[in-house]
Amino acid sequence: METALAVLVGIMAATGVYLMLTANLLRYMFGLVLLSNAANLAIFAVGRLTRAVPPLVPEGLKAPAEPVANALPQAMILTAIVIGFGLLAFTLALIVRCYRDLGTLDASTMRLAEPPMADGEH
Repeated sequence: METALAVLVGIMAATGVYLMLTANLLRYMFGLVLLSNAANLAIFAVGRLTRAVPPLVPEGLKAPAEPVANALPQAMILTAIVIGFGLLAFTLALIVRCYRDLGTLDASTMRLAEPPMADGEH
């Protein structure tokens, strides 16, 4: 199962990078979300996929009696999801503002909106 997840993470990361390299800002945003989800899935796969019991220690013992699930990757993913949602909202707000001001989402066309460089500047 970990091998399938590793392949899926690779495909998602490659697709996300491909979308981020296009000149369209909306595709850039989708690539950013896909790359973020690939990172979350990679963290989840690192935590090992088992049907272990919750990490509860019975009374009187110092450690769990059976193998338990690792809660750290789950907590990290939950935090990453919240941060990713905030990043998505911010990026979407920037894209909407760019579209309203410039009337396009094409990055090469947006470059034409920059002021011309003065003589002697590179």
